[in-house]
Amino acid sequence: MPDASPGVPSRGAAPGAAVERLVEVVDLLRRHCPWTAALDHASLLEYLVEETYELYEAVDDVARAEGDPPRALLEDLRGELGDVLFQVVLHAQLQAEAGSFGLADVAAGLTAKLVRRNPHVFTPDGGLRGSFPATVDEIVATWQAVKQRERPARTSPFEGIPHHLPALALAAKTLRRAGEPVGAEDGATDGPTHGAMEEELGKDLLALTRRALAAGVDPERALRRAVLDYQREAAGGP
Repeated sequence: MPDASPGVPSRGAAPGAAVERLVEVVDLLRRHCPWTAALDHASLLEYLVEETYELYEAVDDVARAEGDPPRALLEDLRGELGDVLFQVVLHAQLQAEAGSFGLADVAAGLTAKLVRRNPHVFTPDGGLRGSFPATVDEIVATWQAVKQRERPARTSPFEGIPHHLPALALAAKTLRRAGEPVGAEDGATDGPTHGAMEEELGKDLLALTRRALAAGVDPERALRRAVLDYQREAAGGP
């Protein structure tokens, strides 16, 4: 897929003009580029998955860099962020052409949700509160309570988890929704102890994968089935 990363404004510059120009360029490509004009939601899915994984890798490379990340890694991160943004703008543009909604509506909806789900920071009208006394536990509890009010029809904690997630990500998301203890959400993500544990668990997961392959078992499918069984049992299903 063509590189869609636009030039980046200088540090601290407001993104408004740059984003408006990006939307304009995408609109022009849709009207005058046969390749871009042929795209639809379905054909873009392949690129969305690919670009998301590339962004994941770029973020992880920066996170694992010791000290200040090299400029090359930051440039890679900037580019991958741009590629994912291109996907968002394209999907919004398709809906704008269909008369449904556009990127401005997507941004407005996200902004409203962030204000609604973070009442420890914002007043109901979007203003900034005078103080921020909430603890992390209270913030998480409020976020979940607001989500539940937004979608009262959801009766299972696992509703809304995409089944197309890779099995390991599906397992982690499922256990979090089930209320399993999650050290990373308590800030226990730094220091030598965490690093050693990550390395040890990584080796354990690799060993399990090797064991599955030696037994002729697809490890992705095995874990996926186990997670779906767990979801059904935890939700009280048959």
